Amino acid sequence: MAKIDGVKARIDWLKELFKVVITVMVADVAGMSKLYLDNTIDVLFYLGGLLLPFLLYVCMDISRKIERHFNELEEL
Repeated sequence: MAKIDGVKARIDWLKELFKVVITVMVADVAGMSKLYLDNTIDVLFYLGGLLLPFLLYVCMDISRKIERHFNELEEL
């Protein structure tokens, strides 16, 4: 029973981390669109564009870990 609770706790922690990363990604896109609409395409705009693939990779990695923990939970 303790192992199941540990896996559930890890899943909950990863879900919260996923929410934070998605929130940062949405804020990044909103900031980039605001810079684009204001026609101030500068270094900050390009840094936001470079941050998006990194955040996408982090989201995919977190979702894989969540899926792995769900599979581990099914085995228990």
